[in-house]
Formats: sequence, C-alpha cells, structure tokens
Amino acid sequence: MIVMTLSSIQKIKKQIEAQYGPLKRITIMGLGLHGGGLSAVYFFNQLGIKVVVTDLKKEKDLKESLKKVRHLKNIEFVLGQHRDIDFINTDLIIKNPAVPHNSPYLKIAAKHKIPIESDIGLFFELCRAPIIGVTGTKGKSTTTALIAHFLKLKYSDVILAGNLRRPVLDVLDKINFKTKVILELSSWQLEDMKKHQKSPHIAIITNIMPDHLNSYSNFKQYVSAKKLIFKFQKPNDYLIVNNNDSLLKQISPQAKSKVVFFNRQKVEGWKTFFYGEHNLDNLAAALEVAKLFKIPEKKIKNSLKRFKNLEGRMEVVAKIKGITFINDTTATIPEAAIAGLSSLINNKNSTAKIILIAGGADKNLDFKKFAEFIIQKAEANEIKKVILLTGTATEKIKAEISKYNSKLDFIKETNSMEKAVKQAKSVAQKGDIVLLSPGAASFGLFAHEFERGEKFNQAVFKFFS
Repeated sequence: MIVMTLSSIQKIKKQIEAQYGPLKRITIMGLGLHGGGLSAVYFFNQLGIKVVVTDLKKEKDLKESLKKVRHLKNIEFVLGQHRDIDFINTDLIIKNPAVPHNSPYLKIAAKHKIPIESDIGLFFELCRAPIIGVTGTKGKSTTTALIAHFLKLKYSDVILAGNLRRPVLDVLDKINFKTKVILELSSWQLEDMKKHQKSPHIAIITNIMPDHLNSYSNFKQYVSAKKLIFKFQKPNDYLIVNNNDSLLKQISPQAKSKVVFFNRQKVEGWKTFFYGEHNLDNLAAALEVAKLFKIPEKKIKNSLKRFKNLEGRMEVVAKIKGITFINDTTATIPEAAIAGLSSLINNKNSTAKIILIAGGADKNLDFKKFAEFIIQKAEANEIKKVILLTGTATEKIKAEISKYNSKLDFIKETNSMEKAVKQAKSVAQKGDIVLLSPGAASFGLFAHEFERGEKFNQAVFKFFS
C-alpha cells in the first residue's frame, strides 16, 4: 500500500489540480490483477478524492485485488459492467493501460470533455527526475533490472518501477531531482504517454518482434507504438538500441537524440552469468547505460555474481533429485520460447534432455518456426517430451507439427498445470531439465502469465519434493 506523507499529499494534489482543476470525483477504469489499478485507488484515496472503480471483470475474477481495497472509505465499486454515468459525472478518468483507446466509454467521456489520463501519463507529468525508460518485445524486464542493479553500485537513490509489477504511482512521492528512475514501459503505456509528448531522457529498445497482434491491427502499428519511446526526445537525450536488430537499425535514424548501439559480442565472455545468449543482449544494453553514468566495468562484472534472474524469466525454481526445473512463463511469444530452449540446449551437459511445457492462448502469432524447432530438437534427442497446455496457440502448434509427418508420440496435451507437471514427472530422470517456456499467452487457463508460473512452481514442489 502507498503511504504518503501529508506534505507529499498536499504537494501532489496541488500539482494535479493545477492541470485538471478541482477533483472531487474520479473514475478508475480497470482495477485489474497486476497492481496498477490498485495503486491508482490507493493514490487518489489518500488525496481525499471520491473514487469510482469500474471493471468489466466480475467480483469473483477480481477477488485478489478487491480484498486489498475493500476496507478503504469513499470508494464505490461497479463490477461486471461499465455505466455511462461514471464517464460523465466525474472530474477525471484514469484508464488501465490495457483499455483500448477506441473504447466506447472513453468516447462518451471525450464527448462530455472529461479528461482521460493514465498512471504513466500522470507520472511523466509529475516526476521531477530524468527518466531511463526501457521497452522491447522481450528482455525489457531483465534489462531494466540490470540497469537498476548497476546504478546502485554508484547511487543510493535508485527507483525501479513500471510494467514489471511495481506501479509508478507507488513511487512518485519518493522521487527528488537526484533520484535515478528506471521504468519498464509496455507498448500500451507508451501510447498513454503520447498526448503528453514526453519521452525518457535515456530510452532503450531491446528488440521488436511480432507480439500483441490480437490487440494491434498489424505489426506496423505495434512498431509505431514502440517508437513512441524516442519520438519526443531532444538532441541531448539518448536512444540505445540493438546493433544486431535490422528493424531497430532501420528506425533509429528517426530519433532526434544521440543514438548508441549495443552489441552482444562485447559481452560474449560474460555468458557464464546467465542462462541464454539472448540475455547477453540485455546485459549489453544495460552496460551502455552504465557507461553513460561512468560506472567502472570491473565493478559491474563483479556485481553480476549477486544478480538473480527475475521471477518467471529463465528462473531456476529448484533442483530436485538431479532434475532441474526452470520457470520461463514470461516467454509469451514463439521467439522467446525458442531463445530459452536454445540457451539450455547450447549450455547443457551432453546427457541432459529437456521436457518442455508449452502452448496456451494465441495472440494472432505465427508458430511455424517454433514447431520446426521442436521437431528438429526432438529428432536430435535433445527434447524428450513436449506437454502442451490447452488453448488456441496449442492448436496452431499441433497443426504446424503435423505438417512434418513426424511421430507425435512425444507430444501430449493437458488442461491444467498440475497435470502437465505430473506428466513431466512420469518421464523425468536424473540430469533432465523440466522447462516451462510456453511461447504463448496465458489467458483461458490462467489469470495472467505470473499465475501460470506460480502454478508451475507449486506443482513442482508438490509432485517432486
């Protein structure tokens, strides 16, 4: 829970009302499950403003979030629906990043000249420190965490927030002019910042690959959203991009800022610190930021021994009876799952085999290369078994695999994580690796990808320990 000092409350309320006028009532559109909606509720509740929380999800789907805010006073909950009145009889609307900009309720608000804002938009308006922002299709969380880890070697006041499950409004009152602020920014958050015409002082793009094509009409539109991270930069700002990414090399000349390229070849000798060559890209990007702050490379290298992979990102959950269990639930696109598998196949000892738990919901992506990779590695006896979680992506994976007329007896399908881990147990032997790397979204069977990862962790300890 956010607990702000009285002086912070007065100062922040004054800043917000200077922009939006007196606020007696606000509508928070989307309580959600990742903490952003909760953070906004706490934030505006402490400012003494009447809050209406509206979400299309029903109470049973939001129970984990609701139990954290039910005790607060001066709050009204409208669940399982949106009402026109809540977008008319209000002074301000705070939209969840996942709410599409073409929502009919936002159109109602615009028609009645009700200002529409997001937590990230507010943050960029009110934050008093220069911002380091990281985006990308994959690797942005690890890169963000590495940057924070490196900056803490030199500075005591470092704050990490954004899309990695630490809402920006939770940290706003802790920031002064000297604070080093590092934010992970999703494409939706970048779109919410657009009207403010602000970009981070230092912007990092790890990569851009097809993703969220169930939300964007095409890949070009998704790329345009990612480009917003540097669109409003000034000549004394920095854009840091991957020198091995042809798309990034193509779009980087559009930046008005100083462009810095990172290259994984520069950190090839550091690969012992991480699972996966793809993490060398994240390390190389973070290293370029550290150089701007003149942090010695030797100090950085020594500090990597203390850096741990983030939750659900090639996270070694346990090693039980000689079997290694790795949670890579945030691999929500095929390319990320291929990268995770490749890192293990290229680094494992010669006798280890992989039992892969994959599949799930589709985001209108192409699974041909993922299917080809699975077949190739199964035929090479490097993947022992594939257990697919029921979903629309799984149907596409199976359809692609069937084109090869390969034996499909190494592939099983199930509708729960417990059953998937149980099936892994039936074939796992000492030296094997059980890897959750879905290559697909989690909705349908799980509330979100982190719940999917938590269910995997729980099942591992239930069935193997």
